[in-house]
Amino acid sequence: MSKIRILTVEDDAPIRRGIVDALQYAGYEVMQAGDGELGLELATTIVYDLLLLDLVLPKRNGLEILAAVRRIRPTQPVIVLTARGDEDDRVQGLKLGADDYVVKPFSVKELLARVEAVLRRSPQRASDMPIVAFAGGEADLVRNEIRFADGDRADLSQREGELLRYLAMHAGRPISREEILSGVWQIKPQGVSTRTIDMHVARLREKLRDDPTEPRILRTVRGKGYMFTDNGESSPPQATE
Repeated sequence: MSKIRILTVEDDAPIRRGIVDALQYAGYEVMQAGDGELGLELATTIVYDLLLLDLVLPKRNGLEILAAVRRIRPTQPVIVLTARGDEDDRVQGLKLGADDYVVKPFSVKELLARVEAVLRRSPQRASDMPIVAFAGGEADLVRNEIRFADGDRADLSQREGELLRYLAMHAGRPISREEILSGVWQIKPQGVSTRTIDMHVARLREKLRDDPTEPRILRTVRGKGYMFTDNGESSPPQATE
């Protein structure tokens, strides 16, 4: 099983360093941002299991980031980090959908306890999605293989499995190539060719028996990217950008 991923957005470098060290020591995989602009980009594009979010940040404030996360990821677990006197921000954060809050200064023991509590009561971890069902079969993302109802099987590469998982996690929402590069390849899309995304989608369609001229599982949404649908309903072909 992959490590639980926690994204930490905190502008105070010593506090952020302490949080990262504590989480890594506890066995978590940690990603981090030191300002609101990078925090917003990461929080809305990469795959993670829990967001630790400071509310007072340079460039973009934490409440803005929280609102953006809730728009596109309604069930994403979020813990807000607040200063002792920021009761109004704390209340606003809870109203926007934060799962819990930790008041600074806090102990490592308290932080880890709240992290564990929120993860326990959260929906199934997105990164642990073991099976993706689709019309005509299922993809086993633990074994990296596709199993069809007629008994046939097809192997997936590690990257193909990661791509399918990411698209399936956001089923029904068009995912841009740039977001895929950030969320699956874990690289910034600026100046990087997205043609590799198209090639991976083409290979996935072939393995899923998804007709590229009229795809029903991995659809192309003009001007927006790719969208996973699992209902098997056909739709008019949509040209790539």
